[in-house]
Amino acid sequence: MNIQLPQPFINRMQALLPDTFAEFLDSYQQPAAHGLRVNPLKLEAATLQRIAPFPLEPIPWCPTGFAYPDGVRPGKHPYHAAGLYYLQEPSAMAVAETLAVQADERVLDLCAAPGGKTTQLAGAMKGQGLLIANEIHPARAKALSENIERMGITNAIVFNETPEHLASLFPQFFDKILVDAPCSGEGMFRKLPEAIADWSEGKVAECHRMQTDILAAAAMMLKPGGTLVYSTCTFAPLENEQTIADFLADHPEFELVPIEQARWFSSGRPEWATPERGELRLTARLWPHQLTGEGHFIAKLRKAEQAAAAAGRETPGRQKQKKAAKQQSGLKEAVSLWRKFAEELIPSLGAHLHDDHAFLLFGEQLYYSPAPWLDLSGMKVTRPGYHLGTWKKNRFEPAHALALAVPVQAVNRTAPFAADDPALLSYLKGETITRAGEDGWTLVTVDGYAIGWGKQAGGQLKNHYPKGLRWL
Repeated sequence: MNIQLPQPFINRMQALLPDTFAEFLDSYQQPAAHGLRVNPLKLEAATLQRIAPFPLEPIPWCPTGFAYPDGVRPGKHPYHAAGLYYLQEPSAMAVAETLAVQADERVLDLCAAPGGKTTQLAGAMKGQGLLIANEIHPARAKALSENIERMGITNAIVFNETPEHLASLFPQFFDKILVDAPCSGEGMFRKLPEAIADWSEGKVAECHRMQTDILAAAAMMLKPGGTLVYSTCTFAPLENEQTIADFLADHPEFELVPIEQARWFSSGRPEWATPERGELRLTARLWPHQLTGEGHFIAKLRKAEQAAAAAGRETPGRQKQKKAAKQQSGLKEAVSLWRKFAEELIPSLGAHLHDDHAFLLFGEQLYYSPAPWLDLSGMKVTRPGYHLGTWKKNRFEPAHALALAVPVQAVNRTAPFAADDPALLSYLKGETITRAGEDGWTLVTVDGYAIGWGKQAGGQLKNHYPKGLRWL
């Protein structure tokens, strides 16, 4: 490898790491670390280890995480299309683990795209509670939504909002908040050399200002007693220890708490902040010359229980308003068609999604909300919940998200294929497959895991794999 690091960056790191700078610099001559994280909504980690056609090495700080060797391409395997795992750099897996979410909580991933940490949080929540994933950039919010779909997540809402606007709508609403902040990306120079061209000392300062504003918004949205995890993928003290020191100075209701995963990492450096704060040792730094992974920083903070008195009462979020008569009529027809579809093909799921108030119609798209009481009007919503399908006149077409989230054993018609079956590759390319079977919508599976829809008719399985996902 021949990575040309910016000279001001080299000078600063040499000053910060006088004893280990040679090892740090040498890490840029090594290949970037590769990892994937098993999707616990679909299978156990041990199961993927058994069926994966490539070697996997467990990552100690993430029970669902594995490293794989350079040259392997798990993103080109049908298991990836089926959402059995998410490709994620090993150090990044430590962040969501640090937040330690529980199944029944309200959780916010405030800077969520492309979705690695969101999908990790969702796996821990087991389809329960409410997960709100927000991304300010529209194109990245779309990519986030697509990853949520692929991983079969049903309890998430995706917003495309500013942190400040969210804070005005959700004061003291969340049990847990993750702020994986926009940063100068120094920790990714080895993995993404293009980040070097985008780096400057000015960008470091700009990111620090942005991080300060984002954390202030997050603080408003966290319940008293709640937990906030802040992370970056940069080495700059201004964006790490200094950002947290400034936040604590402005928010005395917060305190740093120990990070359980920190036994694998280095401590934060109090002397790199002004004024120096000894508790910054409770933050964690992940160095590429000390572990199998890229550069990261993590801080875990808790909001005092008594913060309620100073900040006011918790809000339940915006309450849903009554729909217009015309909108109600369309929704009623769409739900009726869905129930007819589900009764024939997935009766147990149809019975499970029984709350009439949870159904939402966005244009022709029918969703089931994880928070039926929440009013989404006037908000930039990329994905309002579990996407069930498209309502068309007198018919219902199931969504790709439904295929990837529904339990395979609950579906009455399936078309099973092995991962190495040439017919499966034809399906992923968007081709019609010659196959005998009962006519109607059919769930296509790979080694027993859902991968998409087909429609059986007259000895052929018509292809309904989304055009944007088809393999070339």
